[in-house]
Amino acid sequence: MTQGGQRFIQPVTFEAITGQPVLTSLWNTPSGSIEHVEQSHQVDLILIAPASANLLARLAVGMADDVLTATCLSTTSPIIVAPAMETGMWLNSATQENVAKLKARGYQVLDPEPGELASGRSGLGRLPEPEFIADFVINFPSQRDLENRRIVITAGPTHESLDPVRILSNRSTGAMGIAFADRAYSRGASVDLILGPTHLLPAQPVNVHQIESAQEMLEAVEGLVDGADVFIAAAAVSDFRLRQVSQQKLKRNHEGAHQLELIENPDILATVSPRLPNGLVIGFAAETENVEQNAKEKMHRKGCDMVVANQVGREQGFGPGETSIILIQKSQDTLYFGPGTKSAVANFVLDQVAQTLRQ
Repeated sequence: MTQGGQRFIQPVTFEAITGQPVLTSLWNTPSGSIEHVEQSHQVDLILIAPASANLLARLAVGMADDVLTATCLSTTSPIIVAPAMETGMWLNSATQENVAKLKARGYQVLDPEPGELASGRSGLGRLPEPEFIADFVINFPSQRDLENRRIVITAGPTHESLDPVRILSNRSTGAMGIAFADRAYSRGASVDLILGPTHLLPAQPVNVHQIESAQEMLEAVEGLVDGADVFIAAAAVSDFRLRQVSQQKLKRNHEGAHQLELIENPDILATVSPRLPNGLVIGFAAETENVEQNAKEKMHRKGCDMVVANQVGREQGFGPGETSIILIQKSQDTLYFGPGTKSAVANFVLDQVAQTLRQ
């Protein structure tokens, strides 16, 4: 425990709960051995939750002035940090630079969430829910079964302009595609994430290509997909766009109705599938009814190897919460998973991807 941690909870509490000694100093060790060195060789994974701005700064510069930072500096095992602090501290450029350094060194960073903070204010900086952190750790893959594989992923919504201030879009947050990007990277893949407009970002240092419209997403995919091992089309692409975008803000006409002519956007999945004859193409089917049947039809119609299907609506499917999926596979049995977090869903599907690639 750090000195800061001991101000909140006494070491005896953790000793009573775990039945294990709590290390609090580099100098006073229970066994007489160099404990931080011993621990650094024994651990499978280090989780620091919560991680303060001060701790992130000390880790970023490689300090080893207490038992925790010394163990982190000594170990070769994965390290996960879950920052929690006031909004201003989290958004400060110094903190963001420290986080970027840690990510570049392979640290897994679980970004804080918006919500009520220790000060009583609300903002970005709240520790992620314990269930989310536990799920992330449990599903953290020790295997690197996607090493030397290149994966292109689309995520998030697209925005289609109606006029300079209004858009046509959908309720997608990009959480599912981002979870796929994070988990694929953790399993060793080289990941390109083509991300529509969203406030969410991946926790891993994947290659992010931010776009806005369906046409921009198609162009980005076509520029990246050739030679890829896997294409995962998790984005919720707008099916339609306005035929003629107004150059000025549309005004009320006081007649109670407007005529807006829509045309279809390009079908990214159907366009890209033929370009990966030796790769895996995975589509997504967000359905409001007949989920499994519609997903099977989509798989055959668009030339996919797999389709991840789930039921969506105003209160389900979108966002960081739990979801259930049906995995339709062209050459194998249909599989069912959930309810589980987006991270757990991604790992489940990537298990099948890795197995198919091995075969």
